[in-house]
Amino acid sequence: MTLEYPAILPVDRTKPRHQRSVEIPPPPQPRRPFAFADLETQFDPELDTLWTYMRQRVRPSFNPGLLAEFGHWQADIAQACSSGDMPIRYVVLGSRFPGVFSLGGDLDLFSDHIRNGDREALVAYGRACVRILHRNMLSLDRPIITIGLVEGDALGGGFEALLSFNVVIAERGTNFGLPETNFGLFPGMGAHCFLSRRLGAARAEQMILSGRSYSAEELYDLGIVHALADPGRGRAEVESYIRQNRRRHSGHCAIYEASRSVNPLALGELEAVVDLWADAALRLSDADLKLMRRLVGAQTRLLEKAQVASC
Repeated sequence: MTLEYPAILPVDRTKPRHQRSVEIPPPPQPRRPFAFADLETQFDPELDTLWTYMRQRVRPSFNPGLLAEFGHWQADIAQACSSGDMPIRYVVLGSRFPGVFSLGGDLDLFSDHIRNGDREALVAYGRACVRILHRNMLSLDRPIITIGLVEGDALGGGFEALLSFNVVIAERGTNFGLPETNFGLFPGMGAHCFLSRRLGAARAEQMILSGRSYSAEELYDLGIVHALADPGRGRAEVESYIRQNRRRHSGHCAIYEASRSVNPLALGELEAVVDLWADAALRLSDADLKLMRRLVGAQTRLLEKAQVASC
């Protein structure tokens, strides 16, 4: 099976290395902007906000199909801003899956690649992830503020993805975690790089090594979650945040740009960690892979219960 990931164009080398993002080229075939199978988008002209929700019908994870759509989504945002079709100043990403923001990486796919000893495929997957996160961290090189809306649990790569947003707003009672160490791996799509810059290297390692879940309230105290909402009030809290801060939009964009200059994160650093992650994945034992499959099974059962409860 050939996996399709977002393509790469040469970076703009006139910018400092940490400010270079990867440009996503338009697809070869004509495609209607913002028309996706697993992403739902709506532009709110009153708030100058593009609302986007992941709406996967299967296990909510970053599979190759969703990664490809995220690449096109970012390209569509950049094109809409450049053309003036949508004066986007805020981009919000949430999830329609009941009780889950994202479970992160495609563990079934990882397991297949590991059993086949396919390092190239593991690296290709990881680099597709970090290219998207790095461009999100840079706000797509536009005066855009990115907001992660968390109305359900964010685990593994789901948590890592949120770390690339300027602002994270989470409902009380939601949980965040990096469970990879429980089956002999580590989160390789940005967690170490992002958390080290937010919390310091020692605290970041402690969080990653613990393998435990953290509540939205705990992460609020650490400064990773920026605002808390009551259950069912996540979107309303985001709207309130935008209304209260829209007059400060230009200043906030400048602050985030300054923060990226003070604590630069080059794409190459993220990709180097992906290489280490792929090597570690290939060293997993059969017992580790069994634990990975058990985790997938346990998550699947919980998802099925959540879907039944939401009907």
